[in-house]
Amino acid sequence: QVQLVESGGGLVQPGGSLRLACIGSGFTFSNYAMSWYRQAPGKERELVATITNPGGSTNYADSVKGRFTISRDNPKNTVYLQMNSLKPEDTAVYYCYAHYVKYWGQGTQVTVSS
Repeated sequence: QVQLVESGGGLVQPGGSLRLACIGSGFTFSNYAMSWYRQAPGKERELVATITNPGGSTNYADSVKGRFTISRDNPKNTVYLQMNSLKPEDTAVYYCYAHYVKYWGQGTQVTVSS
Protein backbone atom coordinates (compact mmCIF):
# COMPACT_ATOMS: atom_id res chain seq x y z
CA GLN A 1 0.00 0.00 0.00
CA VAL A 2 2.97 2.31 0.49
CA GLN A 3 3.53 4.29 -2.69
CA LEU A 4 5.72 7.13 -3.89
CA VAL A 5 4.88 8.60 -7.29
CA GLU A 6 7.22 11.06 -9.01
CA SER A 7 6.25 13.55 -11.68
CA GLY A 8 7.62 16.61 -13.45
CA GLY A 9 10.43 15.13 -15.50
CA GLY A 10 10.97 15.82 -19.16
CA LEU A 11 13.26 17.33 -21.76
CA VAL A 12 14.72 20.75 -21.03
CA GLN A 13 17.37 23.02 -22.57
CA PRO A 14 20.65 23.63 -20.75
CA GLY A 15 20.14 26.49 -18.33
CA GLY A 16 16.45 25.72 -17.99
CA SER A 17 14.41 24.66 -14.98
CA LEU A 18 12.16 21.82 -13.88
CA ARG A 19 10.30 21.08 -10.68
CA LEU A 20 9.89 17.47 -9.67
CA ALA A 21 7.20 16.33 -7.26
CA CYS A 22 6.81 13.13 -5.28
CA ILE A 23 3.47 12.28 -3.70
CA GLY A 24 3.41 9.68 -0.96
CA SER A 25 0.56 7.51 0.24
CA GLY A 26 0.05 4.58 2.59
CA PHE A 27 2.28 5.90 5.38
CA THR A 28 2.52 8.83 7.75
CA PHE A 29 4.44 11.08 5.43
CA SER A 30 5.26 13.77 7.97
CA ASN A 31 7.16 11.31 10.21
CA TYR A 32 9.96 10.66 7.74
CA ALA A 33 12.94 12.33 6.21
CA MET A 34 12.79 12.34 2.42
CA SER A 35 15.47 12.30 -0.24
CA TRP A 36 15.91 12.66 -3.97
CA TYR A 37 18.36 10.39 -5.75
CA ARG A 38 19.32 10.11 -9.38
CA GLN A 39 20.84 7.44 -11.58
CA ALA A 40 22.39 7.77 -15.01
CA PRO A 41 23.08 4.76 -17.26
CA GLY A 42 26.15 2.85 -16.14
CA LYS A 43 26.43 4.74 -12.87
CA GLU A 44 25.42 4.07 -9.30
CA ARG A 45 22.41 5.75 -7.81
CA GLU A 46 23.52 9.08 -6.36
CA LEU A 47 22.09 11.03 -3.44
CA VAL A 48 21.04 14.48 -4.62
CA ALA A 49 19.23 16.07 -1.67
CA THR A 50 17.65 15.26 1.68
CA ILE A 51 15.16 17.08 3.87
CA THR A 52 14.44 16.16 7.47
CA ASN A 53 11.23 16.50 9.44
CA PRO A 54 10.12 18.40 11.40
CA GLY A 55 13.32 20.40 11.62
CA GLY A 56 13.48 21.08 7.91
CA SER A 57 17.24 20.70 7.65
CA THR A 58 18.46 20.17 4.09
CA ASN A 59 21.53 18.64 2.53
CA TYR A 60 22.74 18.68 -1.08
CA ALA A 61 25.32 16.97 -3.21
CA ASP A 62 28.14 19.31 -4.17
CA SER A 63 27.22 18.96 -7.83
CA VAL A 64 23.81 20.58 -7.30
CA LYS A 65 24.43 23.09 -4.51
CA GLY A 66 23.16 26.52 -5.40
CA ARG A 67 21.04 25.16 -8.26
CA PHE A 68 18.62 22.68 -6.68
CA THR A 69 16.23 23.16 -3.76
CA ILE A 70 14.39 20.42 -1.89
CA SER A 71 11.20 21.26 0.00
CA ARG A 72 8.17 19.52 1.41
CA ASP A 73 4.48 20.13 2.02
CA ASN A 74 3.44 17.63 4.66
CA PRO A 75 -0.34 18.23 4.51
CA LYS A 76 -0.14 17.40 0.80
CA ASN A 77 2.19 14.41 1.35
CA THR A 78 4.52 15.90 -1.22
CA VAL A 79 8.24 16.55 -1.55
CA TYR A 80 9.61 18.75 -4.33
CA LEU A 81 12.90 19.23 -6.09
CA GLN A 82 13.27 22.58 -7.83
CA MET A 83 16.06 22.31 -10.40
CA ASN A 84 17.49 25.49 -11.93
CA SER A 85 20.41 26.15 -14.26
CA LEU A 86 20.23 22.60 -15.50
CA LYS A 87 23.26 21.03 -17.15
CA PRO A 88 23.56 18.03 -19.49
CA GLU A 89 25.26 16.12 -16.68
CA ASP A 90 22.04 16.38 -14.67
CA THR A 91 20.44 13.95 -17.12
CA ALA A 92 19.26 10.91 -15.15
CA VAL A 93 16.26 9.13 -13.75
CA TYR A 94 15.29 10.87 -10.53
CA TYR A 95 13.83 8.91 -7.62
CA CYS A 96 12.30 9.94 -4.33
CA TYR A 97 12.99 7.90 -1.22
CA ALA A 98 11.27 7.71 2.14
CA HIS A 99 13.58 7.00 5.03
CA TYR A 100 12.68 4.52 7.78
CA VAL A 101 10.03 2.84 5.63
CA LYS A 102 12.86 2.49 3.06
CA TYR A 103 10.64 2.88 0.04
CA TRP A 104 11.51 4.07 -3.46
CA GLY A 105 9.40 5.71 -6.09
CA GLN A 106 9.49 4.43 -9.66
CA GLY A 107 11.44 7.39 -11.00
CA THR A 108 10.98 10.18 -13.52
CA GLN A 109 13.30 10.87 -16.45
CA VAL A 110 15.08 14.22 -16.70
CA THR A 111 16.94 14.94 -19.93
CA VAL A 112 18.94 18.14 -20.39
CA SER A 113 19.87 18.66 -24.02
CA SER A 114 19.83 21.19 -26.83
